[in-house]
Amino acid sequence: MSDKNKGIVLLLISAFGFAMMSTFVKISGDLPTIQKTLFRNLISAIISFGFVMYYKERLFGKRENFKLLLLRSTLGTLGIIFYFYAIDQLVLSDADMLNKLSPFLLILFSAIFLKEKAETYQIVAVLIAFLGSLLIIKPQFSLDTVPYMAGLMSSVFAAGAYTLLRVLGTKEKFYTVVFFFSFFSTVVLLPFVIIFYEPMTLQQLSFLLLAGFFATIGQFGITMAYKFAPAKEISIFSYTNIIFTAIISIIIFNQSPDVLSIIGYIIIFAASLYMFLINKKVADRKNSG
Repeated sequence: MSDKNKGIVLLLISAFGFAMMSTFVKISGDLPTIQKTLFRNLISAIISFGFVMYYKERLFGKRENFKLLLLRSTLGTLGIIFYFYAIDQLVLSDADMLNKLSPFLLILFSAIFLKEKAETYQIVAVLIAFLGSLLIIKPQFSLDTVPYMAGLMSSVFAAGAYTLLRVLGTKEKFYTVVFFFSFFSTVVLLPFVIIFYEPMTLQQLSFLLLAGFFATIGQFGITMAYKFAPAKEISIFSYTNIIFTAIISIIIFNQSPDVLSIIGYIIIFAASLYMFLINKKVADRKNSG
């Protein structure tokens, strides 16, 4: 299997993992967002710790990569907090689609911080995707917009974290990156959870543990996927996550996105498909040349 196909398969697995994670986060009920985030990352830390020990790698990476790992973990933690808040407040597929703006933002961040040239068609796709997001958010001067803005901010921080993954992909093992991120967020959030802790039922605890398990699958999948292939070539496959969450929203939560949101989904997906097809055409031309 080619590296690109490996990346695609891993993104599909990741998409399913994240869809299940968001489902269990939502059905865990009325608990503080930070408490949900802690349990999600605690499980990831335990599982990734096992991988690091098994392969006898460094828990906290190489010294020269420490600042990159720290920044990636900070951005990732903020992204998850905003994302979980959006999941609790919005239709599940709306929250997920706003979070899926991150591949478009990744193009901009890679151009700015990694000096990877952004082609004209990629910039056009980013603008189209942004217009699609406006149909989901439906901007207005009211508190109703806050959860949508949280969803949007989750994609901004996720894109920042994925930009750093592109840098770390060849420098650190994927399980070291996941452990550092999960351990960092657990330690940082623990004091806040202790102060604002809400008692949980056994069922709620089980749901959060399952959320952490599926989040680890999603995290490992996406970390490995972007190591095998550039995001601009495979990121479209992460949108299968929306198919999973849309079905779950209807069947489990009896929630359906409104017409404007569905149009927004279509526009964002079309922008991603447009970008993917041109990337493929350019790659094929280079290979044949």
